[in-house]
Amino acid sequence: MNIPLLNLKRQYKYLKDDIEKIISEILERGAYINGPYTKKFEKRLCEYLNVKHAIGVANGTDALVITLKALGIKEGDEVITTPFTFFATAEAISVVGAKPVFVDVKLNDFNIDPEKIEAAITERTKAIMPVHIFGTLADMDAINEIAKKYNLYVIEDACQAIGAEYKGIKVGGIGDIACFSFFPTKNLGTYGDGGLITTNSDELATICRAIKAHGSGENGEKAFNLLNDIHEEVQEDKNADDTVYNPKKYYNYLIGHNSRLDELHAGILNVKLDYLDEWNNKRIINAEFFDSNLKDSEFRLMDLDTINKNVYHMYILQSENREEITKKLSENGIGYGVYYPVPLHLQKVYTELGYKEGDLPNAEYLSKRTFAIPVDPELTEEEKEYILNILKK
Repeated sequence: MNIPLLNLKRQYKYLKDDIEKIISEILERGAYINGPYTKKFEKRLCEYLNVKHAIGVANGTDALVITLKALGIKEGDEVITTPFTFFATAEAISVVGAKPVFVDVKLNDFNIDPEKIEAAITERTKAIMPVHIFGTLADMDAINEIAKKYNLYVIEDACQAIGAEYKGIKVGGIGDIACFSFFPTKNLGTYGDGGLITTNSDELATICRAIKAHGSGENGEKAFNLLNDIHEEVQEDKNADDTVYNPKKYYNYLIGHNSRLDELHAGILNVKLDYLDEWNNKRIINAEFFDSNLKDSEFRLMDLDTINKNVYHMYILQSENREEITKKLSENGIGYGVYYPVPLHLQKVYTELGYKEGDLPNAEYLSKRTFAIPVDPELTEEEKEYILNILKK
């Protein structure tokens, strides 16, 4: 058999007619930026995630950078986060000039350990950025409580966790602001890059909308005032022509980004959003299959809180013999992934932060033992049995 880690071709064949119809419609209309499908998608995500604002951006990394800038986080500030995640989490903190401060993770769910956060807080700390890693939920009650105590922002990096639920509440509205990615491999992925910022704060939404579009226009003007602590309403220009020729379009108030969710991607995501819950539920079923059949094996499984709905962006196993096992998987046509072989605090780029091996032992332990096997909703029963048999061998 040949079983990829994620079967995007099989998924596309299932959606082919609907996807191509949407793409054709967008091409015929000729509106490729900020068109009706982008607006529709943002509105639907507000409803789906139960948040007040959803702001489409070009990718998940931009979502993180724009969010940090919107919170006023800058050079000299510190943001507490996890070392066991994709590089973009820490990279975004560094891009705005702040310092990532890494706190070790828990061994059961790989998420940041709230019990170790307070010791990392200094007078320069401005925010905590938990990552719902692999679609599993960080302990948001504990994190929010710490943030409230020290007057810190909470940024949910939910790039791998759309549709996951923390005690019945969907991720995206549990902290002050949240970030999502629609990279093709994500549970809700487009055919390219895409991202999203969500928040219940009118002020933060205005600033994010301004920053993502060159700091221009009416949002730019309002954002400029908000970022300068002038919390007063900007009077609308009654003489402004509300068309694409509105002169406010070319008035710039902030140094921003060119980071928009393209209309073609929004159209594709609108099609896929109809299937997201079904796909996530299939991931859960597939994960439960492997959990039940491998519980007495030599593999160590994730030990997740059953109160939460974890959506298994990846299904992770642990073994002391990772290299040998993944080699055998490959020889038998089974795709796998190693996430993440070098924890962020030991990456070459962060040498100057002064971390050394042994400082964050749980993240280091996991980086040497974890690997992912297929869990995507396109898996057939025959393929699951085949993967299980190879693993048992």
